[in-house]
Amino acid sequence: MAIRWQQSPATGIKILIAVTSSALVGGTVGFRLIEGQSWFDSFYMTLVTLTTIGYEETIELSQYGRYFNAILIITGFSVIFVAVGMLVDALIRLEILDRFQQVALRRMLKKFSGHYIVCGLGRVGRGVVRQLVLEKRTVVAIDKAGPEEPHGRDIEVPVLVEDATLQETLDNAGTRQAKGLVAALSSDADNVYITLSARVLNPELRIVARASSLDAKKRLLQAGANDVVMPYAFAGYRLAHGLSRPHAADFLDVSGSMEESGAELELGELSIAPSSRWLGQTLAEAGFADNLDVIVLALSRHDAEMQFNPSQDTRLREGDVLVIMARKTTLDRLQLRKGA
Repeated sequence: MAIRWQQSPATGIKILIAVTSSALVGGTVGFRLIEGQSWFDSFYMTLVTLTTIGYEETIELSQYGRYFNAILIITGFSVIFVAVGMLVDALIRLEILDRFQQVALRRMLKKFSGHYIVCGLGRVGRGVVRQLVLEKRTVVAIDKAGPEEPHGRDIEVPVLVEDATLQETLDNAGTRQAKGLVAALSSDADNVYITLSARVLNPELRIVARASSLDAKKRLLQAGANDVVMPYAFAGYRLAHGLSRPHAADFLDVSGSMEESGAELELGELSIAPSSRWLGQTLAEAGFADNLDVIVLALSRHDAEMQFNPSQDTRLREGDVLVIMARKTTLDRLQLRKGA
C-alpha cells in the first residue's frame, strides 16, 4: 500500500534525503565507535547495510555491533519502502489530478461559444495562440503532449490533452459552437482528418489549415478548409522580399500586426450588419478616412470578387466586409461599436 503524503513532493524529497543522510552519518559514527574501524570501512559497512545489497560483512562484528547493524538494516528497509511509496503516491496523485482537470475543462468548454480552437502547439500553433490572445479572442488549444511539455509551457489558454484528429476530441473542444479552427499539426494527413471532422460538426465553422505542399493544400481545400497557409512558402516569400523590396517588406510587417513589431497600425475587418450606421451609405458618406482615420483597402462582397481600393461612390450593403487599416485603438473602438 502506498503511503499518502500530505506535503508537497519537494518537501517529501527533502525529508527523505535528510533521513537517508542522517542514517549514513549515524551508522558511520556508530561502527567507528563500537568496532573501532576506520572512517571509510565504517561508512562502507553502513552503505552496504542501508541499501540491503547483501554483500558480506566488511567488518568482523561484535555482539553490540550486530545489535547496531540490525537497527541499520531496519532503517535501510524503511527508507526504501518510504521512497517507493512516495514515488507511487506522486504518480497516482498527478494522474488523478490531470484527469480531474481535463474533466473539469470539458465541462467548462460546453459553455463556450464563438471561441477559436487551435489544434497543435508546435511553433506554428503557439504563434497562432499568441496572436489570438493579443487580439483578445477566446482560445482553446488541443495537443496530445499537453502544456507541461517544454514547447507548451508559455501557453496560457485552456489545453485539451487529447488527440485532435478524433471527432470526439473536437466535439469536447466545443467545435459545434466555435467561430473558427486552426489545424496546425505538422502532419498534412492529420490536418485533413481534423478539417473533415470539424466540417461535419459545424458546417459554418471557418477553418484555416497548415500545409507543407501544394498537393496537401488542394486536399485540405477539398476537405472543407476555408483557407490554407503554407508556412515555408510564406517564409520564403518574406525572405525574398526582404532582399529585393525591403521597404515593402517592412510595411508588410507593420500592417501584419506581428507580435514582435510593436506597431501601431493593424489590418482589420469591418462587417456591415443590418443595424450598422453605415448601411446604405457610400464610402464617401461614411467618411472613414476623414472622421475615423481609417483606410479602406478592399471590399469583400459575397456575390462578387473582392474589390481592391473601392471607389468612394460604392454603396455599402448588408453583409459587406471592409478590409481596413487603422491604429489598434481605432480598430478596438470599431469592434465595440460595429453594430452602431
